[in-house]
Amino acid sequence: MAIGLGIPLLSVLLESRGYSASLIGANTAVAGLASIAAAPLSAPIAARFGVVRSILAMLLLGGFAFLGFHFFQALWAWFLLRVVLHFALTALFVLSEYWINASAPPEKRGLVLGIYATTLSLGFALGPWIFAQIGSTGMLPFGIGFAIIMLAAVPVLLAWKDSPDFEDGEHVPFVPYIFAVPTATAAVFVFGAVETGGFALFPVFGARIGYSESEAALLLTMIGLGNVLLQIPLGIISDRIRDRRNLLLACAAIGLAGMVLLPFIIGNWYLVAGLLFLWGGVVAGLYTVGLAHLGSQLTGRELASANAAFVFCYAVGTLAGPQAVGIGLDAMGPKGFAVVLGIFFALYMLIAAFRLLAHKKRA
Repeated sequence: MAIGLGIPLLSVLLESRGYSASLIGANTAVAGLASIAAAPLSAPIAARFGVVRSILAMLLLGGFAFLGFHFFQALWAWFLLRVVLHFALTALFVLSEYWINASAPPEKRGLVLGIYATTLSLGFALGPWIFAQIGSTGMLPFGIGFAIIMLAAVPVLLAWKDSPDFEDGEHVPFVPYIFAVPTATAAVFVFGAVETGGFALFPVFGARIGYSESEAALLLTMIGLGNVLLQIPLGIISDRIRDRRNLLLACAAIGLAGMVLLPFIIGNWYLVAGLLFLWGGVVAGLYTVGLAHLGSQLTGRELASANAAFVFCYAVGTLAGPQAVGIGLDAMGPKGFAVVLGIFFALYMLIAAFRLLAHKKRA
């Protein structure tokens, strides 16, 4: 909710002060760089101070950084505050996902992570809705953002004794885990690239094929709705199959098929809406099922480091996706949107298929 509220709020305020779109984009982009920096540090911080203490510290750090945007007006200060805010939020993602993954019963891990992904999607959707109701004037939006972040401490405090703290033993570096479970980390990289690149440049794609601003916005809503409604069913399916990599491969195949079909139906808005609803929900399964697959392979400090690698790959994807899609649109016109996203899915399918074949040969 705080991210969904903060991103449009900060962009609107910067624009109202006369800053260029490129500067606003640069200020937003440092969030991805902060995430890349925070991911490898999250597990060592938790190993030193404990999962609960680290989460509470990051909530405080993120909450006060959110308030800081109201009290400090200089652009350089907003760059620093954005780094602090997204460092804290990334650490929260790593540690909360580790906690959920470590605590979920193995036979219901997919369902639990489906519920988590649904809740996450609802939060992202509620943030912009709150912004639409309260606007960008004065202290109110920042006070509400701060309150939302502080409220997140309540369930953490209530569940303190259930925290899966690990012993402060030998440091487990996160880099090897980028490659230890490549089907999961590649899945989240592709999801980060497709989600961020698709959402950021869909309005441009929509305008170039003749959709109005509102029509394009509604299509983005359909993608988000699919994301919310399909994560729990996908999680349940993942609990009932022997190897989650088969489901990840299927999610990527549907993602690719959707992009192959899209150019042929863009003349019918309703067909596009139905396609994007299904596409958005299934493609988000790369995150949900990928996280479940990660949790089924590792435990303890290894799982915490692997979760850091997972979030790191997502952050790298969020930087790569918009650049790639933008280049595709400039080079190929509107069809470049579907072509570039399709290439991401096709490359992932090769990785997943190779891993499955290698597993069968070993078996």
